Amino acid sequence: MAGSSFFALLDDIAALLDDISLMSKVAAKKSASVLSDDLAVNAEQVTGMKADRELPVVWAVFKGSLKNKAILVPCALILSAVLPAAVKWLLMAGGIYLCYEGYEAIKDKFSREGHGAEEHGKKVIPKSTEELAEYERRKIKGAIKTDFILSAEIIVITLNVVAEAPLYQQILTLIVIALAMTVGVYGMVAGIVRLDDAGFALVKSKAEGVWGRAVRKFGQVLVSAAPFLMKALSWIGTIAMFLVGGTFVAEGILPLEHAVEAVVAETGSWGAVVKVGLFGVVGAMAGFVTAVAVSAFSWVRRIAAN
Repeated sequence: MAGSSFFALLDDIAALLDDISLMSKVAAKKSASVLSDDLAVNAEQVTGMKADRELPVVWAVFKGSLKNKAILVPCALILSAVLPAAVKWLLMAGGIYLCYEGYEAIKDKFSREGHGAEEHGKKVIPKSTEELAEYERRKIKGAIKTDFILSAEIIVITLNVVAEAPLYQQILTLIVIALAMTVGVYGMVAGIVRLDDAGFALVKSKAEGVWGRAVRKFGQVLVSAAPFLMKALSWIGTIAMFLVGGTFVAEGILPLEHAVEAVVAETGSWGAVVKVGLFGVVGAMAGFVTAVAVSAFSWVRRIAAN
C-alpha cells in the first residue's frame, strides 16, 4: 500500500513537471520578442563602462533584475486575482516610461554627434574616481528601472499563458520563467560586453600551423567587430524601447489597437512587419508627447518657484 502511494506520488510529480515544462515553453516562445528587446536594451545600458567594470555592472543589474522579479511575480498574481484591469494600466504607464527613455536616448545621441566627439569627450565622459562611481551608479539604476518594465511584460505574458492552471502551477511556472529569462539575458549580456577580451585572447594564441593562423585571424575579427556590435546594440536597444513601449500603449488603448489591426489586415504577408513598425511609430509619438509634457511641467514648476 505504501509502495503504491509512493509511486502514485512520483507519477503526480512527473505530471506536474511535464505541465510546468510545457507551459514554460509556451510562455518562453511568446516572450521571445521581449527577450530580444531586453537583451539589446541591457547590453546598451552597460556601454561606456571601463573594461574592468563591465562584468561588475552586469552582475549588479542581474541582482537588481532578480529583485524586480521577486516583486513582480507575487504582485502580478495578486493583481490578476483582485484587480486584473490594473495590470493593463500599469503596463501602459511602463510603456510610456520606456518611450520617454527612448526619446531622451535618441536626443542624447544626436546631441553628441552635433557637438562633435572631442567636445562630447570633454563634457560628458567622467574623469575622476567619484565621477566614474556616480556614472556607474546612474547606469545601474537606469538599467534596473528599464529591466523592471520589460520584466513586467514577460511576467504578464506568462501569467496569461497559465491563467487557467491551478495556482501552484502558475507560481512554479512564473518562477521558472523569471529565473530562466534573467540568467539567459544577463549571461548573454556578459558574453557580449567581453567579446573583445575573447578576441584578444585568441589573437595571443600560441597554436601553430593553419589552425593557429585561423584562430588568431578569428580573434582579430572579434576585436574589430566588438565596437561596431556595441554601437549597433546601443541603437537597437533604443529602438526596442519604442517598439515595446509602443506595444504597451497601443494595446492599452482599444481604438488605437483596432486602428493598427485594421491597417495590418490590409497588408497581407507583410502584416507582422507593418504591425511592428506601427507600434514603433506609436512609441516614438508617445515618447515625444511625454517629453514635451515633462518639459512643460518642469518649466511651470520653475516659474512657480520663482
